[in-house]
Amino acid sequence: MDIFNKLIVKDETEINMMSPLTWAYVGDSVYELYIRTYLSNTTNLNPHKMHVLSIKYVSAKAQYDILQKLKLSDDEKEIVKRGRNTQNHHLPKHATAEEYMYSTAFEALIGYLFLLRREERLEKILKECIEIVDNNN
Repeated sequence: MDIFNKLIVKDETEINMMSPLTWAYVGDSVYELYIRTYLSNTTNLNPHKMHVLSIKYVSAKAQYDILQKLKLSDDEKEIVKRGRNTQNHHLPKHATAEEYMYSTAFEALIGYLFLLRREERLEKILKECIEIVDNNN
């Protein structure tokens, strides 16, 4: 979305030097917005029911499961590895430590692609995420 692209002023070198937790921070909001937009356009549910439904897409367990099934390039796998190995001192409430580490890695990948403006690849991955979740239920 052009309105967000205008906000991104860092080049690829600067983005590569960011903490993977920064990528995950951005990726969390990008993925959440994508899922909320998807649900608001494909259902006639009220906001509370959309929120409940969104959990099957955005929970740490869902993101862990998605990441295990995504077809990623070697470069993307490296971003995931950096995201997974980043020290995060947050204790998950509704997920195992492993699920939480991989969900952070998933969000790091989404944020990284977003910040680099790799829109085609990001869109392909986001669509694949929905397919993975929908085919699991």
